Amino acid sequence: MGRSHALAYHRIPGFEICGIVTRSPEGRGKLNAELGGGYAEFADYYEALAATKPDAVSISTYPDTHGPYAEAAFDAGCHVFIEKPLAENVAAAESIVAKAKATGKKLVIGYILRHHPSWIKFIEMAQTLGKPLVMRMNLNQQSFGDNWRIHKNLMASISPIVDCGVHYVDVMCQMTRSKPVRVSGIGARLSDELPEGMVNYGALQVTFADGSVGWYEAGWGPMMSEVAFFVKDVVGPKGCVSIVADKAAAEGQSSNVDAHTQTQSLKLHHSQLDAEGNFAKSDERIALHDEPDHDGLCHREQEFFLKAILEDSDLTDHMDDAIASMRIVAAADESFRTGKTIDL
Repeated sequence: MGRSHALAYHRIPGFEICGIVTRSPEGRGKLNAELGGGYAEFADYYEALAATKPDAVSISTYPDTHGPYAEAAFDAGCHVFIEKPLAENVAAAESIVAKAKATGKKLVIGYILRHHPSWIKFIEMAQTLGKPLVMRMNLNQQSFGDNWRIHKNLMASISPIVDCGVHYVDVMCQMTRSKPVRVSGIGARLSDELPEGMVNYGALQVTFADGSVGWYEAGWGPMMSEVAFFVKDVVGPKGCVSIVADKAAAEGQSSNVDAHTQTQSLKLHHSQLDAEGNFAKSDERIALHDEPDHDGLCHREQEFFLKAILEDSDLTDHMDDAIASMRIVAAADESFRTGKTIDL
């Protein structure tokens, strides 16, 4: 994510990179070279903050560092872009948002699907299906090699259902615009490479005040199935709408980050029956042509960040929505660990 955002900052005229921070010198050098070289490199975040005195900071680190890094940036007078999830727990997320509001600086959270034209259309179509909605989503990743190493490092601070789940429960909340009231969760540890208590598979069920229900599933690792890694499907009284990602599914690309946002088309099914009891309308296939790749989506995110700074946009709803989705996935994790359904 840090690489993709750095490419965006490098290419957008309104930004100028003043420093690159990574833990490894190899990582810094490789990224700097990809950007054409010449950017200052740092191994320590706080040193970089003091030395460069930036106007804005982009944080794409593991979630357990988000809080300290963001609050230091706000104290230094910076605007902040921060990758999802906002933090490793709800309390830390609330603290980051409170600091942003107190300092009057902009905070944009990396909910990349909010900038994807196909997902925006998907949400709009879901809102035409009536209520209640049944929302079915998953993103399982068959990771190996370096991707599995990264996943294991990430799980040291957060589970897959929390890390990826915030995206998709945020989509559910946009579809229903109803208050979530109840969450249950399950989880499983599928590898001896993981410490006790760490799970690499999870699923949640959330119930909304309007009767809508949502399901989300996420698993990481070399044992995960490629058969159904990508399900994005919404059902309502008037029919259903689904994201069709035939190419990604056929090629087994669950470990490919570009495949996670690919849609190809949307399929709309109408439930209306005629006098003979047959379907009154045929299914519709909506082709999607404005399909940015992963780097293109990150570019759109950073354009949004720049606009928010330059136009002094009110990001209150954006920040509150991030906390709302964080509460849902955190409740799912609590439900799994306690064996109890959580009332929100």
